[in-house]
Amino acid sequence: MSDQAAIAKLNADTAASGVLAKLIVFSISLGVVPIGSYFLSLKYVWNENSTFAAITAVVAANVVLVAYIISSVLEDRQNAATQKQQPESKKNR
Repeated sequence: MSDQAAIAKLNADTAASGVLAKLIVFSISLGVVPIGSYFLSLKYVWNENSTFAAITAVVAANVVLVAYIISSVLEDRQNAATQKQQPESKKNR
């Protein structure tokens, strides 16, 4: 298989599975969730204690990262299981 064909197949698989959309959603949430949790917890939870609000923002950022990692691993396992079930034919090569 030529390099261009391999890249085209990889791009088609990526576009079909929605990986890019998931990456965009998690990237936006990685920016919005910690900042939002900082200001919300600063005003409503910790009564203007910025140290605890910053810790809350760090925890929120880590929760988003862990959620992205878990969803990526689950999607990878699902794709691997799907590929094992489909026998390779001449058309799929």
